[in-house]
Amino acid sequence: MTPPGSDVPRIVGPESRPTETPSSNLRQAEVWWSRHYEWLEGCGYRLRPRYKPDWIPSWQGTSQNMYACEDWIKPRYACVLDATRISDGEFVMLKSVLQCDHPFEVDIACYLTSEPLRLDPTNHCVPILDVLHVPDEERDIMVMPLLRRYSDPSFETFGEAVECFRQLFEGLYFMHKNRVAHRDCMNLNIMMHPKPLFIDPFHPFRPHRTRDLKGASRHYSRTQRPTKYFLIDFGLSRRYSPSLTNPVEPVIFGGDNTVPEFKTLEPRNPFPTDVYYIGHAIQETFLDVYNGFDFVEPLILEMVQENPSLRPTMEQVVGRLGIICQGLSAWKLRSRLTEQREGRFESLFKDITHLSCHFLYILRGHPAIPHLRQ
Repeated sequence: MTPPGSDVPRIVGPESRPTETPSSNLRQAEVWWSRHYEWLEGCGYRLRPRYKPDWIPSWQGTSQNMYACEDWIKPRYACVLDATRISDGEFVMLKSVLQCDHPFEVDIACYLTSEPLRLDPTNHCVPILDVLHVPDEERDIMVMPLLRRYSDPSFETFGEAVECFRQLFEGLYFMHKNRVAHRDCMNLNIMMHPKPLFIDPFHPFRPHRTRDLKGASRHYSRTQRPTKYFLIDFGLSRRYSPSLTNPVEPVIFGGDNTVPEFKTLEPRNPFPTDVYYIGHAIQETFLDVYNGFDFVEPLILEMVQENPSLRPTMEQVVGRLGIICQGLSAWKLRSRLTEQREGRFESLFKDITHLSCHFLYILRGHPAIPHLRQ
């Protein structure tokens, strides 16, 4: 999992004050990780050099610009940090979960990626690779793959966008079928697997740079290398009994403050709220930014209706999207996404470049909708 981008405010609290501690050159938010460096290494996960107990900043005593040094980079969130799995060199993300703050998160996350749910092709919940129980603390460390924000790099075609919609809708429907309401499936909690796309390993906190910061992180397009999208962060999620068909409980505030249910604070069924969340995420990322999404706009507008009882279920959303996609031509699916703010000459230049690239994609047999092989 990759942390959200730089436009997101940092967590505020005793573990995340952005002050430096003179004795360690680390922010207060990072000290816990440094103190547990050797324990995590014993568990099979190695943090970056910055967190070694005897770390000395690489720029000290040199003429190097500290901002160009990898060990200067700080995490954006106190509870999330990247690591390397020692057994195979795989990059992973660690999430610290205090049981008093999120008592259901670990259990729900593990349930959603347990057998046989893990093998369901419609499961788009972030895999839990390992759970570490911190000695003498009511804290767990969840180990997950290193992911990346789902909209970075930018989508190029309608076909790429439609495949993203399909995966996200079926992923949320999968959760609902298994009686789990996400309750915070907004833009920042949607990620993608970077491995198919990226040629170079990227730095988790400088995602446009290589891991050593020495160059730009190169990548393919989604049409060339289809990828998988994931829902993350089950800190607010709740699991319900199959017999409870209409759960009603107090509203929990998530990351999207436009949710209509937040206005009245009346107890609600959280499943229609999820429909709003995912619909508004698509609206913000695609319909409000690019031209040409008229074909899916009626569905999205139904998903974000003010009245929760009028919103479609995720089962209905998945079915409707399938019918919509059947009516789209290959030309439309291969067409370039044009931003609403694009100027005429910029648009013409991008159109020419796009046509030449996608002509080669057609010759190489890349489908208009880049489905990921299971």
